Amino acid sequence: MTATTTSPAATLPNGVTSGQRLLRVLHAMRVGMTPMLGGYWIIMVLAFLVVGLFVQVVSDGDSHSIWDYGTQSPKYFSLAVGITVGPAFFTLMVSLGITRRMFSVAASIFLAGAAAGTAVLWVVIYQIEHVIYAWQGWTQALANPHLFTKTSQVGLIFLEFFLLVLSHEVAGWLTGISFLRFGVWKGLLLLPVTLVPAAAAEFLLVAQWLAEAIADTGYHRPSLAVAVPGVLAVSALGLYFGYLMIRSFGVRPTKG
Repeated sequence: MTATTTSPAATLPNGVTSGQRLLRVLHAMRVGMTPMLGGYWIIMVLAFLVVGLFVQVVSDGDSHSIWDYGTQSPKYFSLAVGITVGPAFFTLMVSLGITRRMFSVAASIFLAGAAAGTAVLWVVIYQIEHVIYAWQGWTQALANPHLFTKTSQVGLIFLEFFLLVLSHEVAGWLTGISFLRFGVWKGLLLLPVTLVPAAAAEFLLVAQWLAEAIADTGYHRPSLAVAVPGVLAVSALGLYFGYLMIRSFGVRPTKG
């Protein structure tokens, strides 16, 4: 008879439910990504608070929202966040017995939560800036086109940033997985495909610094009743296609 052995790294402790496993994966992702997300948020807030107030004081109030000049930053940082999640956690999680489906679900929840957190941050800082500007008698004019026209429209601010950040995270998620699975050269060739969620959000929302360039082509934003579900649908499909790419992807042994 041949003894059957089970690798202790292939299973989780008995009695651990799927929900508990999912929470553990989410906890690991949160702990692992907090320095990256927290560092970015702190740097952004402090930099624009200090630099913004300095510019306003020196210029005696130039009637523009300084925070609005940073609106493109969360999109591209979120692209980096999405790229990082797959390579940083996939091999470890799967080797510990986490299924690819659960990993994909956890990544989707984490990315959506990070997008919501970034959107809330932007809402809060706009409100803080509004209070400071009102106190100093400055006009909080917006430098970029948005879904909102004034910073009191909290719901539209959150919606715009959540959708743009989420779609760029999803583009990063697809990009990171394609490089992880197919290597550098094929990953580069796949960029026009993996960046589709981000491009779709830009063309459906037509907001922030690319808005004027897009509008100059004669293209106009569709109604929010079309744009919002469209961005959500493309983002959801992107997360699912990421799962399809890793579903049959084996864990490679560590070199060295």
